[in-house]
Amino acid sequence: MTAENPGTLIITRRFDFAIERVFDAWLDPAKAGEFLFVTPTGTMVRVTIDARVGGTFSIIRREREDVEHVGTYLEIDRPRRLVFTFGVPKFSAEMTRVTIELKPLPTGCELTLTNDGVPAEWLESTREGWGNILDGLAAHLAKDAAAWPSLAPDRSS
Repeated sequence: MTAENPGTLIITRRFDFAIERVFDAWLDPAKAGEFLFVTPTGTMVRVTIDARVGGTFSIIRREREDVEHVGTYLEIDRPRRLVFTFGVPKFSAEMTRVTIELKPLPTGCELTLTNDGVPAEWLESTREGWGNILDGLAAHLAKDAAAWPSLAPDRSS
C-alpha cells in the first residue's frame, strides 16, 4: 500500500477469483454484509444497497452503538470499475471518494482501491479499515467457494 499524496490511500490486492465475482460482492447486500465494515465484535444491523449510478448504500454495524457507513454510487462499470462517495456521519460530515478498479489476470484478478480525500487524522485508521475489508472479502469469497464448489477460485489460463 502506498500513499500517492496526502489524503489519498491506494491498496492493491490479488484475488484467486473471477473478476465478476469480486466486483459483484461489492454490490450484493447479502455478500457485502459479510465483509464491508465487519469487525470481530460487531453485529451487522442493516445493509441497504441501491446498485445504480446515483443510488446509495447504508450499512449499519453495531459495536457498543450503531455506526452507519453511507455513500452514493458515481460510476458502475461491471466488472472493471466502481466509484462511490463514502462517509461515516457519526464521525464526520465529510465524504471521501473511493474507486475500485479490477483487472483480470490469467488466474483471478487484481483489485486496486483508491480512497481520495481522507482527512490526515483518519489516514492510519482508514488504511487499516480498508485492509481489513479486503481481507474479509477474500475470506468471504473463499467461504463461498467451499460451500459452492462451482464458485471455486478461477484457475483458467
